[in-house]
Amino acid sequence: MKRNLSILALALALGSAAFAQQGVSKDTLTLGSIQDLSGPLAGFGKQVRMGLLLAADEINEQGGVNGRKIVIKIEDSGYDPKKAVLAAQKLVNQDKIFAMIGHIGTAQNLAAMPVQFSKNVINFFPVTAAREMFEPLHPLKYAFAATYYDQMRLAAPKLVKEKNLQKICTIYQDDEFGLEVFRGAEAGLKSIGMDFTEKTTYKRGATEFSSQVARMKSAGCEMVVLGTIIRETVGTIGESRKTGFNPVFLGSSASYTDLIHKLGGRAMDGLYATMTSQHPYLDEASQPINFWANKYKTKFNEDPTVFSVYGYQALSHFANAASKAGKNLTHETFIKAMDSTTIQPDIFGSPAMTFSATKRLGSNTSRLSQIQEGRWKVVSGYVQ
Repeated sequence: MKRNLSILALALALGSAAFAQQGVSKDTLTLGSIQDLSGPLAGFGKQVRMGLLLAADEINEQGGVNGRKIVIKIEDSGYDPKKAVLAAQKLVNQDKIFAMIGHIGTAQNLAAMPVQFSKNVINFFPVTAAREMFEPLHPLKYAFAATYYDQMRLAAPKLVKEKNLQKICTIYQDDEFGLEVFRGAEAGLKSIGMDFTEKTTYKRGATEFSSQVARMKSAGCEMVVLGTIIRETVGTIGESRKTGFNPVFLGSSASYTDLIHKLGGRAMDGLYATMTSQHPYLDEASQPINFWANKYKTKFNEDPTVFSVYGYQALSHFANAASKAGKNLTHETFIKAMDSTTIQPDIFGSPAMTFSATKRLGSNTSRLSQIQEGRWKVVSGYVQ
């Protein structure tokens, strides 16, 4: 009798241990995400959120992850690192999430990571191109976005050589983001024996760029590398067009958004930007993108953007690796599965990505798009 009771107790213990992993139950897999839903990047954050929700719906309609339905908890940081910490504490300690998916913002991710990592919560495909998302090497970090540094290091010399340009200049935001763009372009130019003819900066939040534009025009700049985001990109190019200054403009993925041509109008035509995933226009010639974009529009009554794609991709790729990890999903089994994963190019033209125990950025390559007649058009393959 005692022996039978011991066997029963052991069986019960093993059964409960099977679901002792935080965020994993018999029927559900609980994930979290932190977005800017009320701050300066709320437009982006809301789109990432909807991309996540669309992916969750699709995965659950197909039976979930090894029979577990995805439950995704989304918190608002207002793009404030302090609020990101509070959001992470709630998601990790109260909601008991298994992983953080598609968290937007560099400073916000850096603030939240210590909270996550203290409970072995994976940081998966954050929506930022900062090198800190995969460096220094950490078992709980997985990143998808080619860094601003590598984007510019590869794209700047490509355009210079193709267009036979001699005078290359830059305007960049006077912070870590702008410096990464500047440093990458500087390294790329040095690789072909060139340097910047003129360099100028602006303070974050600036709205006036006439002095910077005048300086670049006076230097005879033939190409201007933009370490700018949305308003600053529109402002710099708009001011340049007004003064008859029309160099080649090259921005990073931070300026690859439909908001540039929506806010700046036809003056933005000609802008190049580095990118990976393609912006999903509703009338896109690619039938798979067209189908996806209209499905998104039907569900949310809004046009999708490339940030919708980022959210959708992040959760879809996570779910694929979690399925590969098997029924006994733990952080250890997920990491083992992810570290032997190759992600193939998708309908949005994203590059193939590979991961290992020592490689936590899927791909460092990007390609170029250009605004032509008021919309982004892909104009190059991936630059090696």
